[in-house]
Amino acid sequence: MSGAARLYSPEVLALATRLAAFPLDEDLPLRGAARSPACGSRIELGLACDAAGAIARISLKAQACAIGQAAAAIFADAATGRSRADLAATLAALEAWLAGTGDQPDWPGLAAIAPARDFPGRHGAMLLPWKAALEALPSA
Repeated sequence: MSGAARLYSPEVLALATRLAAFPLDEDLPLRGAARSPACGSRIELGLACDAAGAIARISLKAQACAIGQAAAAIFADAATGRSRADLAATLAALEAWLAGTGDQPDWPGLAAIAPARDFPGRHGAMLLPWKAALEALPSA
C-alpha cells in the first residue's frame, strides 16, 4: 500500500468531514489557536468549561491537511469532560509517541491516524488541537 493510501484512508477522510459537527462558535468564552510551522496547518477553537473546569462545549475551525482535520475531529469527539491536566498529559504522551519514545496515548480514535506517525511532516498537524486547547484553557 502506498504512503498516501495508508495516510488518507477512508476512515481518515470520514473523520475530516466530522468537523462540520463542531463549527467555530465566536460566542464561546475561551479561545485558542495553534499553527504547525512544518506544514502551515492551523486550528482555531472555542471552549466553554463547567464549574469544575472541564470542557463542556467545543467548537473549532481547522485549516489543515486531512490528517490535521482528522486529529481535530478525534480531539473534539472526546474532549468533553476533560480537564486541562488531562489534555496536557495527552499532549505529552502524543509527543513522546510521535518521537518513538512512548506508547500510543489512550485517547479514543487515535488509531485512525496512527499511520501518520511514520510521516514526521504530519506530526505538527496531529498535535494542533491539544496545543490550541491548552492555549485556551486557564492554567490556574
